[in-house]
Amino acid sequence: MRHPVNNLIVKHSKVNSSVAFPTLRLWVALCCVLFMSGCATFAPNPPEDQSNICEIFREQPSWYDYALESEEKWGTPIATQMSFIQQESSFRSHVRPDRKYYLGFIPGPRPSSALGYAQAQDPVWEEYRDQAGSLMARRTHMKHATDFIGWYNRRSQQQAGISLSNPEHLYYAYHEGAGGYQRGSYRRKPHVLRAGSQVATRTHRYQAQLNACEAEFQCRKFYQVWPFCRR
Repeated sequence: MRHPVNNLIVKHSKVNSSVAFPTLRLWVALCCVLFMSGCATFAPNPPEDQSNICEIFREQPSWYDYALESEEKWGTPIATQMSFIQQESSFRSHVRPDRKYYLGFIPGPRPSSALGYAQAQDPVWEEYRDQAGSLMARRTHMKHATDFIGWYNRRSQQQAGISLSNPEHLYYAYHEGAGGYQRGSYRRKPHVLRAGSQVATRTHRYQAQLNACEAEFQCRKFYQVWPFCRR
């Protein structure tokens, strides 16, 4: 004997299931978008005065700690690290290269996978995480960006013989890779030469400023005891 009512319940249940799964996927996707936008929302604002490293660290004292830790670990001076980051991202945590647009309004691909403070691209970032970082390292966090720059410059020193006190040529290798630097590819790129010169000029200015104000950012934590926390 057939039971039409039960049949109806079963059919109704199947319809609900078929509707529920796409809805669930939609909610998951929406949550991911909100999470990513929330990360960008709560990231520090770029410093107002990016021409003065003292003012940058006064706004974000923890950035000094991160850069100092990277310098002690890899050897790249604090001023050089911060000059790289200003050049690459203007201290914007989630910045990416602008998309190309077709017909003025159709979004196309981005020119590269660069992301974050240091504008590290996907392949070299994965290499950094495998060799020196951690699986939790994020390009949108200043601690990991400064460590990445230190790691990369140490590699440039080892592979191309560039001094860690030569910010201009470190930047050329940062932009072109050690192989490209050794082939001299940067010499045929006026925009790279201009950027390298800007990095060098800014680094020298940052270093002079830091010499006058660095004491403000040392021994500022309760567990740091003078004179052991001074450089």
